[in-house]
Amino acid sequence: MALVGEEVVKEVAAPSIKDVLLGLIPKNPFAALAAGQVLPTIVFAILVGTALSYLKEMKVPRIAEASDTVLRVFDGLAEVMYRLVRWILEVAPYGVFALIAVVVGTQGAKVLGPLGVVTGAVYLGLIIHYLVVYGGALRIWGLNPARFWPRARDASLTAFVTRSSSGTLPVTMSVAEQKLGVDRGVYSFTLPLGATVNMDGTCLYQAVCAMFIANAVGMPLAIGSQVLIMLTAILASIGTAGVPGAGAIMLIMVLESVGLPLEAGSSVAIAYAMILGIDAILDMGRTSLNVTGDLACTSIIAKTEKMLNLDFWRGGAKAKA
Repeated sequence: MALVGEEVVKEVAAPSIKDVLLGLIPKNPFAALAAGQVLPTIVFAILVGTALSYLKEMKVPRIAEASDTVLRVFDGLAEVMYRLVRWILEVAPYGVFALIAVVVGTQGAKVLGPLGVVTGAVYLGLIIHYLVVYGGALRIWGLNPARFWPRARDASLTAFVTRSSSGTLPVTMSVAEQKLGVDRGVYSFTLPLGATVNMDGTCLYQAVCAMFIANAVGMPLAIGSQVLIMLTAILASIGTAGVPGAGAIMLIMVLESVGLPLEAGSSVAIAYAMILGIDAILDMGRTSLNVTGDLACTSIIAKTEKMLNLDFWRGGAKAKA
């Protein structure tokens, strides 16, 4: 049964995989940006970024300098957008509280139960991933997870509180060097990269929330659509900025991939607003997992490259304060 009123439900139909793939290529990237079409905008941004990286390496000074200038402009615009989003997220809880109050007032307290289930499902998935995937990977490469968890704690807790992979980066680097014995030549590359593209927790969160919203609007998804959600969530998580609340923004792209556009007044928008009401709680867990994964993968890479001080893992060296 849908969790939102049927009077606002708009008929939606999941697009075919062919339409999704063709829709990745924008006919007009600026029109796609203006229309809020996230997937084609991201594809266009990837192509532009690849071209800029190629031009920066050219030996023609004029072209290299021009590409570097364009890159700095985009970098500055990105920082501006991060700040704007942060301001919006600071006042968003008040609006979200009002939206949830309306939904609870019209639908009753029964809607709070499903939100609790979503929170439980996300954290259960995060814990399983934390123990099985990262713990198993450490075991496979001969590293003791029992020594990893307590030494990675400072970075994990900082990420949990700040909800920002990028903001936690200085702490993550300090933990990698002083408590895990990773060589600077490894972590100075892998940790900034991981803070940008390694978003396992965000991927899991987006898949769970997309399934919740689909069920909330009375549109249970077939297996094919569920697989498409997982693939799109992986792509969206890679492109998610390491700032608080960014995963909730990228969730819009995941919803669009299965024919659930976020339109004003629609049931999808109402269900999405319900997720925003608990997003801070979910964001804490997924960011902590992302940062922990960065450290686990960095430790494994350092060992394979023989740039890991194994005394830290055998107990022969004490972690620095």
